Amino acid sequence: MKALIAFLSLALPACLLAGGAERGAAAHPATNAPPKLPKSVFTLPTTPAEGRDPFFPNSLRPYQAVTSHAVALSSLVIMGILGTPEHPLVIINNLTFGVGDVEQITTPGGPVQVHCIAINGNTVLVEANGRRESLLFHPETEIKP
Repeated sequence: MKALIAFLSLALPACLLAGGAERGAAAHPATNAPPKLPKSVFTLPTTPAEGRDPFFPNSLRPYQAVTSHAVALSSLVIMGILGTPEHPLVIINNLTFGVGDVEQITTPGGPVQVHCIAINGNTVLVEANGRRESLLFHPETEIKP
């Protein structure tokens, strides 16, 4: 009986290893192609039942709708144009811009990032909210000392 147990204890693992090697080789053929990686997909929960923030479990922030609002560019006002013809400067809503400058301006509708594209005489070409707008300088809005 001891001989049978000794035989089975040696033969059984050897059979399992041999069978596993054949199945593993057939299941994964050798190729030089890189393995295909799965794409990660992240979805934000819309209700507490769908998920919660693990760091702030009582927070309602993840369930609030993300709204993007475009600030009206009519709230951008040129206060003055100064500088030299080679290096003109413009004051928009009390912030000074040179050509190529990017600044965040606080407006009644919220903050907006403004990029000054060009300054030509009394007009200034700016880009904000993903669109370009030409602003005209009205001398009556000039800052008086």
